[in-house]
Amino acid sequence: MTETLTDPTTSRPTNPGTPLLEITDLQVGFKTQSGFVQAVRGVNFTLEQGERLAIVGESGSGKSTSAQAVIKLLAGTGEVTGGSIKFNGRELVGLSDKEMSEIRGKEIGYVPQDPMSNLNPLWSIGFQVEEAIKANGMATGKHAIRARAVEVLQEAGLGDAATRLKQYPHEFSGGMRQRVLIGIGLSSRPKLLIADEPTSALDVTVQRVILDHLETLTRDFGTSVLFITHDLGLAAERAEKLVVMYKGQVVESGPSKEILANPQHPYTQRLVAAAPSLASRRIQSKVQHQHVDIADAGSEDDELIARAQEREHQPAKDLIVVKNLEKVYKLRGKNLQTRELKAVDDVSFAIPKGTTTALVGESGSGKSTVAKLVLQLESITSGTVQFDGIDIGALKGKELFDFRRRVQPVFQDPYGSLDPMYNVGNTIAEPLATHKVGDKASRRARVLELLDQVALPKSMVNRYPNELSGGQRQRIAVARALALKPEVIVLDEAVSALDVLVQGQILDLLTELQTELGLTYLFITHDLAVVRLVADNVCVMRKGQIVEKATTDEVFAAPKEQYTKDLLAAIPGAGFEFGR
Repeated sequence: MTETLTDPTTSRPTNPGTPLLEITDLQVGFKTQSGFVQAVRGVNFTLEQGERLAIVGESGSGKSTSAQAVIKLLAGTGEVTGGSIKFNGRELVGLSDKEMSEIRGKEIGYVPQDPMSNLNPLWSIGFQVEEAIKANGMATGKHAIRARAVEVLQEAGLGDAATRLKQYPHEFSGGMRQRVLIGIGLSSRPKLLIADEPTSALDVTVQRVILDHLETLTRDFGTSVLFITHDLGLAAERAEKLVVMYKGQVVESGPSKEILANPQHPYTQRLVAAAPSLASRRIQSKVQHQHVDIADAGSEDDELIARAQEREHQPAKDLIVVKNLEKVYKLRGKNLQTRELKAVDDVSFAIPKGTTTALVGESGSGKSTVAKLVLQLESITSGTVQFDGIDIGALKGKELFDFRRRVQPVFQDPYGSLDPMYNVGNTIAEPLATHKVGDKASRRARVLELLDQVALPKSMVNRYPNELSGGQRQRIAVARALALKPEVIVLDEAVSALDVLVQGQILDLLTELQTELGLTYLFITHDLAVVRLVADNVCVMRKGQIVEKATTDEVFAAPKEQYTKDLLAAIPGAGFEFGR
């Protein structure tokens, strides 16, 4: 019988020599209308005390399902049908909901992927953080609980935490909401933290703060971390062990750096080949993202690159011109007094037709607000946005309606931007119907064509958003934006939720469409490695202003501002040489 000791930092039982998490032959399935679907098939791995392990794989590979099975939070009709899950030597499979509630939160923290659906929009941030603290018994008494809530937000990288507690989720950016969830997950100093894409919504500098904090916990409190991620740079830099999943099975596992430097399984090789890095250059062959052997690239790919090179050497007129753009919000404070927040401050840039301009910066820098102003989803306080020589701020009625057909968005959050009552077919066809394009039969054909373009099976046409993974939802959002064949697409973190293979497919698709159709992109992102792949020009934003503006090559080769240098230095795995 294993001796049970107590961890002096948490007063919790610990079993020396026993893996903290041991998963053996795990089987998980879901009941569907068409029968029982096996999502996880015979998964095995162990996580030691104080260790960090990353599970990587494409959407639908079973990585999140495996993690959710550990804490009995499987969605819908999911159930563990076989195998064993042992936490600190205790079998979790078969525990009652009450027994599991004593472990979940206190012993095993969880950071979910989607900050929108996991924060209640009707409750303040403070109320939700304090509820977690009370539920896990981390403090008692009103003042002590509030003090701990402030600490939780500070530890998660949120400044002015006392004020933030009084705000609501809709007042936070996507990255700020994710930081709240990270803070809640860490609030009880758990022995194990399961982090499902914990930094996908965060800019690189805040991402580094969060990941550094996780390392501090690992070192100081012996906290083990189970990462679910599509970021191979994060896996290389932050996890000692790596598990690669494909179609519900583990296809390769072992030390992270060894696997990523020299992958053995063909699927792992594909993942590594698709990972963007700072060494990547714009207009890469699409086969590099989709196949292991890229030596056999065909003439079609040569033509794609040649057309792109020809376009790059031809001067193009500016399709979008932003001049002295400002956006001021009036916020109501105490005693009904109002104060002004300048979210966009004297921003100017131009996007030549057929090119991509990337706006990068931290959460709250104003980049997404600029996107909303360009889309005319927010009113402009001062300055102008011209599209094809027309001041869009003056558009009304039919002119504004026609403008929206020519300029389409893809938003950051695929959970919030897809109507849960619409199936995939109706979602993609909606803009066609709204703009009265074609008849029912032609719209159906266009929907099937778009599904193929974004690498989704045609059989998905009758499924609903709750039946799709995060990456699948985002692909649907991209398909919908392409439906009207617009001239400009504004992409707000359009690939941040995607695994590297699908990300590569989407980026290749966007590049091909731009080359063939002369599309113009405004690309908002915090992922500078992706910027290196897709952008002709980069504008770096900070606190509502553009602090650096140049071609992509100039920004990456010789950044002028220290802020830009800090952004580049903070990219996970920036100095790691991935195998190819």
